[in-house]
This record gives sequence, structure tokens and C-alpha cells, in this order.
Amino acid sequence: MLHTGYNPALVALSVSIAVLASYTALDLGSHVRSAASGPRWAWIAGAAVAMGGGIWSMHFVGMLAFEMGMPAAYDLGLTLLSLGLAIGFTGAAFAWIGRRGAATRDILIAGPVMGLGVAAMHYTGMAAMRVPGNLAYHWLVVWVSVAIAVTAATTALWLTFRQNSVWQKLIAACVMGVAVAGMHYTGMAAATFTAEAAGAHAAHAAELDHAQQNLALAVAGATFLILFLAMLAASFDQQRVGGELRASEARFRAAVQAVRGVLWTNDAEGRMVGEQPGWSAITGQTRSEYEGYGWAAAVHPDDAQASIEAWNETVRARRTFMHEHRVRSADGTWRHYAIRAIPVLDARGAIREWVGVHTDITEQRQAEAELRESNEEIQRYAYIVSHDLRAPLVNVMGFTSELETTREDVRAALQDHPRAAGIDADLAEALGFIKAAVTRMESLIAAILKLSREGRRTFAPERLDMTALLRRIADAQHHQTESAGARVIVAPDLPEVTADRLAVEQVFGNLIDNAVKYLDDARPGRIEVTAQTVGGGRVRFSVRDNGRGIAARDHARVFELFRRSGAQDKPGEGIGLAHVKALVRSLGGRIEVASEFGVGTTFSVTLPRESATGQGQDVPPVRLAAE
Repeated sequence: MLHTGYNPALVALSVSIAVLASYTALDLGSHVRSAASGPRWAWIAGAAVAMGGGIWSMHFVGMLAFEMGMPAAYDLGLTLLSLGLAIGFTGAAFAWIGRRGAATRDILIAGPVMGLGVAAMHYTGMAAMRVPGNLAYHWLVVWVSVAIAVTAATTALWLTFRQNSVWQKLIAACVMGVAVAGMHYTGMAAATFTAEAAGAHAAHAAELDHAQQNLALAVAGATFLILFLAMLAASFDQQRVGGELRASEARFRAAVQAVRGVLWTNDAEGRMVGEQPGWSAITGQTRSEYEGYGWAAAVHPDDAQASIEAWNETVRARRTFMHEHRVRSADGTWRHYAIRAIPVLDARGAIREWVGVHTDITEQRQAEAELRESNEEIQRYAYIVSHDLRAPLVNVMGFTSELETTREDVRAALQDHPRAAGIDADLAEALGFIKAAVTRMESLIAAILKLSREGRRTFAPERLDMTALLRRIADAQHHQTESAGARVIVAPDLPEVTADRLAVEQVFGNLIDNAVKYLDDARPGRIEVTAQTVGGGRVRFSVRDNGRGIAARDHARVFELFRRSGAQDKPGEGIGLAHVKALVRSLGGRIEVASEFGVGTTFSVTLPRESATGQGQDVPPVRLAAE
């Protein structure tokens, strides 16, 4: 049995290689998940070469540091195999943990794979040794060395993929590097070398000769160069990512400015902290004035308390904040702003900060106020005109009745006149025309008054189960539908909306009634009501029939008051769709028609999912892009 030892300088060099290789590989490996499909494999290959090659170099330098008093050579094939095992196993581990959808539990597979690769590399490298003696192992110590490798690799991967901070990766690299070195020297401790004959190593010096030292330094130098290039590549990639983040931030700020918005941030508790140049620009407040809840001093006194309460409630509920209030500008004027703020979460799911935007909507609110005033004037005008028209119409109706009574007197007076019968017929015809015109005018005035009253209605929004509501409408018209030989099919699980119940019932009741009324007698009628969610928090409901259809030239006219298209063989005044359009607009939505003559018609009603006056809605928080 030989007396063995180690060269301290080369031992220190081997540990340094292991730590540096681990840091480089783990840093490269952390890029795997965020990379695109193509570059992802490049990062995996880089991490595998850095880790596998670094561990192999550490093993080789460690072997050169081993002093056993007899010459040693290495089998080239087995030595290269040990390098291949280190790179292959390490690459497999990074590929497994770095694939799309990998979870934390996958580290329990990747860690043992990497650890077993380290152990396989070490003992294959030991098998490559050619010495004039015998080599034996203490198997309990061998298993301890394997356990060290598996535990260290698993821990290092867990630390790396749990967090991406430099300190976290540095700790993981130290754990991995020291453990790899520990595994190597534990494995060496498990080995026992016995010389074949006495004096076989007499000619061998007690220390490594200069050739071995130079070989160790060459391997270490090449390894450091490879690791330096790998770290340089990671650094360039970090610069590229940083550049993309800066460009993305610049685009975001430009987008905010394009919509006349002001960007601000608050801490996790909702307090304004740090430099807020956007907020300071619109309010003129200094940092000491707006910090904490000082920003509320710039909010209109009538809006301040409600804004603070709504904000505090949003912070507690961790939901997206949507609100409106007036803010005093730096010149002392009050501007109206719409606010939207979103919580940003860290890797643990805790709120890191709030990012919000104040958008100036002063001109929009002024335009809406002017439009409301204009609509109210139009409604008052329509009401007055309709009322003033009705008064003379009553007189016309009264005098028509008088003429019908006088007609008997005229008939008696002209009893012997040769043209008596003709005059009586002409008088009856004229009175009939007058009565028809009066009835028509009465219905038109009633329609105008109805639209005028709808414009002054106050809506009471409530949560509506649209599936149940539309089925009730279909059931209410079951008799007409059955008489027409048609079916009304309401899709299940229609999205809910918040709106005025009566207005929604009038809209869809009218559309389904029209669909039934104008079915094609040549085929069984089919009316389908479906819905789909569209952008902007809105829902598009479709009422589709296989009826007569509407000619393309009449598509733009069907919503006009007193306009009717197609054959006039059904009763109506041409106010139904005009009424529907007015209601849909009042609900904050829009209505469209698509039709093919002789095939069928589809009316699409798009409504906001939430009431137009709603303060907010639940939207999932966002996570930091770097996480």
C-alpha cells in the first residue's frame, strides 16, 4: 500500500475551476427558459459544455494534484469518454429542467441525472489511469461520494431556477463547485493503490515533475478561457436583453404619452414613493408634497375622499383599479382624469408595486356633457312638436266625426238630385281618406313620443343571466313561433352582462319578434341566439334567422325611423328597429345587420359586459417581465 498526498496549489486550482464552471453553467442555464425555441438549444449546449468540461477539468487537475509516488498515464479513449459523459449528462439535466412547462418538481429528476453524470465521469476517469500497481475501492465511501454529487447538483439547480439574482447563482455555484470537489476527493479517498513490486516507484519523484505541472496549468488555462468566453456570451446576451427592456420601456412611455396619459408607480401598500415626474408635471407637486398619500391634496375636494377609499379597497383586494376624478393642474385649473392601475407581483406572488396611468379625458367629458344637453334639447323639441301636432289633430278628428253626421243631412237634401248617389260616394271616400290619414298621423306622433320618453329613461343596471332572460323571451312568443312553424334556439351558457333588464328585454324581444314575423314560408323557420366575447370587455350577441332576408340596398335604412324594406305585407310602422338602435346606444353598445336576400338575416348586438358607469373589474395582476 502506497503513502499518498495532494499538491495544495493544484487542489486549490481544481476547486476554483469547479466553482467558476458551476457559476458559468448555471448562469447559461438560467437563460434556457426565456430563450426562443432555436437559441434555447444553444444555451443548453453552452451550459453543458461549461459544466461538463469544467467538472472534467477539475477532475483532471485534481488527479494531477494526487501524489502517490509512482508514475501514472491515462488511456485516451476512456479519458475522452469521461469528458463525453460529463457533457452528455449535464446537457440532459439542463434540457429537462429548461423545457417549456417544466415545474419545480422536475429538479428532482434533473438533479440526480447531473449528479450521476459527475460520478460517472469521475470513476470513468479513474478507470483511465494506467499505474504500475493495483486499484481497489471502499464501496461505502464510493456511495457517499455519489450521494454528495446527487445532493449537490439537485440543490444547485433548485437555487438557480428558483431565483435569477446574481447572489443566488453565486451561492448555487459555490455549493455545486465545492460539492463537486468534495465528491472528487471523497471518491479518491475511496481508492486504495498498491504497488506491484517494491521499488517500482523509486525512480519517481515525490512531487509532480514540471511536465505534469505544466499540463495541469495548460488544462486549467484552456478551461478558464472557455469559461471566460461563455461568461462573455452571457454578458452580451444580458446587454441585449437590457437593450430590449429599455426599448420596450421607451415604447411604453411613448404609448402612454400618445394617449395623453401620465405614468406613476406606488409601493405595495399603495403609497406614492420615489421620483414621479409625470405626476409632478401635471400637478406641480414636489416630491415631499405627493409622497405617501400627499397626492390626494391635488384631487378635487369633492372627489378626494372617494378616491382614497376606492384606492385603499383596491389595494386590499389586490385587483385592477379603475376610477375617475378631477385633478388640479399646475396652472390651477381642474382636469378630469380616468385612472387605471395594475398590481405587479414578484416571484413569490406578493405585490411588489403598483403601476398606474392617469389619462386626461376632460375634453371627452365636456363633449359628452354637450351631447347630453343636445340630446335633451332634441327630446324636448320632439315632445313639444308631438304635443303641438296632437292638438290640431284632435280637432281634425272631431270635425271628421261632424262631417260624418252631416253626411246624412246631405243625403236627405239631395234625395231627388240626379247625382245624389255619386256625391254621397265621393263624400264617403273623402271621409275615409281623412280618417286613415288621421290614424296614421296619430301612430307616428305616438312613435315620436315613445322614442322621446326612452331618451329620458333612467336605467337601473343589474347582473343579467342572458341565457335565462332570452329563453323567457322565446317562451313568451311561443304561440307566434309555433303558428309560424318555427323554432327559437338559445345557446346555453351565454355570457352574463350588467345592464338595464327592461331595455335588454325590449331589444331582444323586438329582434326575435321581427325574425318570426319575416320568416320564409317556403322552409321551416329557425332562429338562433348565440354570443361571443370580444375585445374591450364586451359581448356580441347574434340573432340569426333563415327568413326572407334584406336586400343589400336596404341594409343602411332598416334602422331609420318610419322606414320599412321589402314587401309591406306585415303590420308595422317602421319604428321597431329605430327604437332598438336607440336603446342599444343608451346601453353603451352598438347594433349591426348582415343579411342576404332570400337566405336570412343576422342582427348583432354588442354590449359592454359591465355597466358603462362601472368603477372597475377584476383583472389578474401582472408579473415582472424579468421573472
